[in-house]
Amino acid sequence: MNISKKKKTLYFSIVMIVITTITYLNHFNNSFHFDDIHTITENPNIRDLKNIPSFFKDGTTISSLAQNQTYRPVVTTSLAFDYWLGNGYNVFYFHLTSFILFLLQGILIFLFVHRILNLSLDNTYNFYVASGITLWYMIHPVMAETINYIIARSDLQSTFFVVLAFVIYQYSSIAKKYYLYLIPVAIGALAKPTAIMFAPLFLSYVLLFEEKVNFFTLFSSKSFNKTVRAIVKSIPSIIFCTLLYIFHHIMTPDTFTTGSSETFNYLITQPFVIFHYFTSIFLPTNLSADTDWKALQTIWSYQYFIGLLFLSIAVYIIWITSRKEKHHPICFGLLWFFIALAPTSSFIPLAEVMNDHRMFFPYIGLILSVGWSCNLLLQHLSNKYHFRSSYLLIPLLVLLAIYAFGTYLRNEVWDNDQSLWKDVTIKSPKNPRGLMNYGIIKMEAGEHDIAEEYFKKSLKIAPDYPFLHINLGVLNNIKGNSLIAEEYFKKAIEYGGNYYHSWFHYGKFLWEKSRNEESIDKLSKSLKLSPSNIEIRMLLMENYLKLEDWKNLNTIASSTLEMDKNNKRVQYFLLASVEKNGVLDMEEKEIINNPTPEKYFTLSFKYYQKKQYLKSISIAEKAIALNPNYAEAYNNICSAYNILGNYDKAIEACKKAIQLAPNYQLAKNNLDDILNRKNKIEYQIELLKKDNSEANYLNLSVLYYNNGLFERCIKVAEEGIIQHPNSDKLYNNICSGYNALKKWDKAIEAGKKGLTLNPDNQLLKNNFEVALKNIQQ
Repeated sequence: MNISKKKKTLYFSIVMIVITTITYLNHFNNSFHFDDIHTITENPNIRDLKNIPSFFKDGTTISSLAQNQTYRPVVTTSLAFDYWLGNGYNVFYFHLTSFILFLLQGILIFLFVHRILNLSLDNTYNFYVASGITLWYMIHPVMAETINYIIARSDLQSTFFVVLAFVIYQYSSIAKKYYLYLIPVAIGALAKPTAIMFAPLFLSYVLLFEEKVNFFTLFSSKSFNKTVRAIVKSIPSIIFCTLLYIFHHIMTPDTFTTGSSETFNYLITQPFVIFHYFTSIFLPTNLSADTDWKALQTIWSYQYFIGLLFLSIAVYIIWITSRKEKHHPICFGLLWFFIALAPTSSFIPLAEVMNDHRMFFPYIGLILSVGWSCNLLLQHLSNKYHFRSSYLLIPLLVLLAIYAFGTYLRNEVWDNDQSLWKDVTIKSPKNPRGLMNYGIIKMEAGEHDIAEEYFKKSLKIAPDYPFLHINLGVLNNIKGNSLIAEEYFKKAIEYGGNYYHSWFHYGKFLWEKSRNEESIDKLSKSLKLSPSNIEIRMLLMENYLKLEDWKNLNTIASSTLEMDKNNKRVQYFLLASVEKNGVLDMEEKEIINNPTPEKYFTLSFKYYQKKQYLKSISIAEKAIALNPNYAEAYNNICSAYNILGNYDKAIEACKKAIQLAPNYQLAKNNLDDILNRKNKIEYQIELLKKDNSEANYLNLSVLYYNNGLFERCIKVAEEGIIQHPNSDKLYNNICSGYNALKKWDKAIEAGKKGLTLNPDNQLLKNNFEVALKNIQQ
């Protein structure tokens, strides 16, 4: 490259960087979206640069969702760097590093395309054509889908390193000799395995631009030696990329899933999907962050035949354009387009049949092919009709400006969840996830009726969608319909028990209702599916703190602090667990040295007396481990679960005690008491389901109060007030419940509201005075 060419390249690079940056100026503060949540904002692994070595050892570090855990250590490393650079989740830095790489890729694309054009046709305009092709790619609205979607940097990074490998091969004889161009391919594959498509792309490049092979005579005697040479040159790349694929497959966790479509249905859908990708280069007007395209059920569909016709025409063009060297960029560009699409548009069924960000890698070839075709056409027309090509400069610049404006508008769509999911509901109205997500936005904004409308639209399309049932549960809980909400949460587990979200949101609901034992059970199952999720861990700690289960609180707080060392709330939990373990914990440690069932039983009873019921249960279980026939220990468990309101487990323990000791009167009395409590509560719940009258809310609330379940008493009364806002009696129940919990300020607040409604409610006056008297002491 001579000096003048270097200067021209530098000038173009500056112009390209300026234009692209102006086009994307409004994207740097766009929100995290979609898969960004479980890979970035809910991923504690990226919060410490010291975790980087683990990214290369373990594919589970990329996501808090087991189904999405794949091996992409380069991506996770870059996210950790962004987190460090921004000192947290400052979205600007996440966009900045991606955008810098995008600009560098633009320079590489220019070098790559310019060399290809020079190899195909000796023309003084090649520099400007390469510049136009590169600029078109950089400001094309399709690229905005990848540049705005932060976790889609996997496409950006893998594509960048594939193009870098080609440029190194093109411009460095040393790299060509010692296969150094394969190093970027390895790095790209560690960002996304689509980088292994370098091997077939490289073979195509060698065939067309080095051996000048005509596909019509590919294996004829005339071209046989050329074909063999091309294959031999490509063997190192083929072997290397094959090994990279095997390595990636080994390192990918078994929990990772590609999707849900049937292979045949997915395959027959792809011809039309590819046709859509092709037409989007000209009219990118229907871009959607989450499309509603579904897999075809049969080939007897107009979409299938349109797609098949397009593929046939494209194959014919590839064949025809291989005949002349000046047409080779068209041929190679189309080959690149189809080869780069192969991982997502072939026989490997993915969750979505199409995604707009999948066009990022293939479009390098497609824009090369279309751009060079336009150039040849314009040159032909210029020669035929004798007009200067420079006359076309302004129309071309106007056209590029239109594309740039389209990209600017797509950036605005990606600005926040509200704008993104509203756009999805318009572009993809049959997408249940899009409708649901827009409903979530409305729910968070307090527009509950609109949210419910979108949720119900989604439910008609996907009645077994677990995330939709989760959000219907959340919405009904907000509206005070706890019984309906709980049914939705149970449905979410039925349809999506392999997702941590289903268990987590049910566990959160139970925690809000002070059903801590049940909450712990659900959250523990959630944590098994997503062990690094901080939010699950925090809620478990809240439950353990409430139940004064210091040992379990200490265990989970200690492990969580290792993941999130600066979390003040976790530090508080850990300190509380250490301070509260106390004398009984020391006694337990002494028993470990000389354990007997009797010692554990005595300790279990002591914890029961201290109202540490969960701890009482866990110690009694240790007594049973030493003596499986220890009826008294089972009775301790029964009594503790009875106090906690977990009647099913209490009944199970009591029955076991009676089975071991048929004449054990205390266990029989406990069982009768539990069955009586359970039946009364279940009967009252059924009455409330049929008739949500004030009396039924009052009766259930009082029943919980009499059973010592004060939190549930309060919750039922609060739900009743939503339905009966003028009920001073329900406010009295709330006041009584908070008095029992010694939360005097909240009791006073409830008492004031109730007395405002009915100043003559003597029972409420008495409870209010109790609260006032105690808060003054």
